[in-house]
Order: sequence, then C-alpha cells, then structure tokens
Amino acid sequence: MRLVDLKIEDVAFGGKGVAREQGKAVFVPYVIDGEVVSAEIVREKKQFAEAELVELKQSSADRVTPECPYFGRCGGCAYQHIAYEHQLAIKQRQVSGALQRIGKMNDVPMRPIIPSPKQYEYRNRITVHAEGGVVGFFRRDSHQLIDVERCPISLDEVNRALAKLRGQKHLQNGHYTLRPASGLRVFSQVNDEVAQTLRDLVADLVAPNQQLLIDCYCGAGFFAKALLDKFERVIGIDWDRYAIAAAKENATQKETYIAGDVESELTRSDDLLGAEVETRRLGSRRSVTIIVDPPATGLTEGIRNAITNLAPETLIYVSCNPPTLARDLKELQNRFAIHSITPLDMFPQTAEIEVLAHLRHRQADQYLPAASPKPRE
Repeated sequence: MRLVDLKIEDVAFGGKGVAREQGKAVFVPYVIDGEVVSAEIVREKKQFAEAELVELKQSSADRVTPECPYFGRCGGCAYQHIAYEHQLAIKQRQVSGALQRIGKMNDVPMRPIIPSPKQYEYRNRITVHAEGGVVGFFRRDSHQLIDVERCPISLDEVNRALAKLRGQKHLQNGHYTLRPASGLRVFSQVNDEVAQTLRDLVADLVAPNQQLLIDCYCGAGFFAKALLDKFERVIGIDWDRYAIAAAKENATQKETYIAGDVESELTRSDDLLGAEVETRRLGSRRSVTIIVDPPATGLTEGIRNAITNLAPETLIYVSCNPPTLARDLKELQNRFAIHSITPLDMFPQTAEIEVLAHLRHRQADQYLPAASPKPRE
C-alpha cells in the first residue's frame, strides 16, 4: 500500500472520482472533480488502480455535509457529499460521455437532465437484509451488513416499515422489500414524482392515431395504460407473471398482456402481431411504436435484431444504465435515427441515472410525421 497525491479530473459512472498517477487511471470514492486529495492505493491492476481517500488537501466548493450518518460506509449512496446541482451536472456529463465513448456518437441531441423535486425522502421502497439480528444494508464493496435505523432517502412510510421490521423479536435471516402499505408488489420506479414526469415525456413523444404499441418489460402497464388513447391495439410483455396479472385486472379489449420472455415473444413476431404482419407484406406502413425498459444489462442481440426486423416507426428506450444504452444505440443507429436523449435524476444521492432515448426509423418520415414534444416549463 502506498500514499499518492492526486488531482481529481472527473467522476465516472458508478460514482468514483478519476485521477491520473504516472499515466494510470486511479479511482477514488467520495471525491469531487477539481479536488486535490491524498489517497491510499488499495488495489493495483495493469490498466488502473483503486484507492481510498485519506485526506482532502483542496476541497471543492460543491462539497456539502451528508445527511445520512451511514454515508461512506453504506453502499447505497455515492453523492451525498456533493451539492445537488453539481450531482446533476456530473450525471449529465456521464450520459454524454458514455454515448461518445461507447456508442461512438458525437452529435447526439442531448436535453438537460430533469431533476428530482425531492433530493431526500423520495424512495417508495427499499430492500434490506437481516442476518444475526442485524438489519440494514451491505457495506460498500462487501457483504458485511450495517445496522440501519433509518434511510434518509426513503419515504417516511418506508422508514416506519423498517422500524416495524427491526422491532420483530425473532426475525429470520433474509431479504425484505419494504414499501408503503398501499404499494403494488410488482416492479415500479422508486421515485414517484420523477416516474410521472418520465411517463408524461413518453406520452409527449408518441403521436396520436397509431395502430400498435408493443411495450416490452411492461410491468403492470405503467406506460401502456397511459397511452391507450393513442393506439388501436396494445401488447405488453414481461417475464413477471404477477405484474402481468396486475396489468390484466382492468385491461380493455384493445390490451393484450403476455407473461413471457421478451426476446422469445418479439422473435416470433408473426404470432405476436397477427394481421399487422400481413398488411406490412402488402406494402402498408401503418404506425407501430415499441417501448423497451430493460434491466441494467440492456437489450440482448436477439432483441435488437427482432426490433430491427419489426421496423417500428418509433422506438422509445428507457434505460437505467447509460453504458448498456450506449452499446445498444450504437447497434441500432443504422436503422434508427436518434431524435433526443433525456437524462432524469430518478435516484438522487446515488450514482444511478435514468435515461429516455427517442428514436425514429430512418424511413419513418416518409409516411408519418415525427411527434413534437409539448414544451415544458
């Protein structure tokens, strides 16, 4: 182990500061671009090294006091030491950097990041772990639990559920997902207000009087049900049968929800689309939109190929991982033009970023005018 003095040049996706030492990248957590620090090298590889902060020699004006007593030990938050406006600037830069570095896209129409109305007390669910009487979150980069009494980025009702869980006398070891009492037991976005903004943005991007929406990774129909008045037919696909059951509960005749693998369902598109496939073979180009909201791993090659073969006029990609989004857009851009990229801060204080990408088929403008998003204040 050795000590080095470093000038932090940037903050990488994932939350660690980036510096250079003898030409090698060094990653340091809990620092801010522009700071000068003393750090201890704890792991050294051929191409990079990892270090731990020892001393702040020159502090950033954007450094603030974290609100959580567990910050720096808990692995959940990465940015509580950074003023919120600068958090937004870092995340905007990270999305742009991923598109340039991984996607090889230099002229992407990036929109300003949309902030969260709440920087704390926004999470509508958390997953805690219990082992040997300790209830909390894992330490950063380890499987050692930290005993946590309250999570400052979570809603009060979620923290009340945490207190109730901690009060159980004979709590079994395991994982516990805590939500408000009224919350659905299926996947949903963790920040209700930013999720509503995201849904409104998607609705703004979709033109009315369309034929078909295919909502991949649809959950309980978060996007599909908000867009029903714009389509003659809606198909939702998700592997979670509980989410699909929830989507079916109040479904209209125009809605079809399928519990299955997205790649398998898209690949057998003749069965999925039925009559729409035949009208395409006859030369009709009625409007089809596909929405994808995949896990952090992004789209498989099979799904990208299926989307390309289906050739939707509009493709809307909601991503929680800028690097895999950039990889997928690089593969799709031969057939689809990128109209806009909009980051949203769904997860303040953490290193996570939500991104909305709006793409149009390169031949689409020949038969369907592009939707014009409504102006926002």
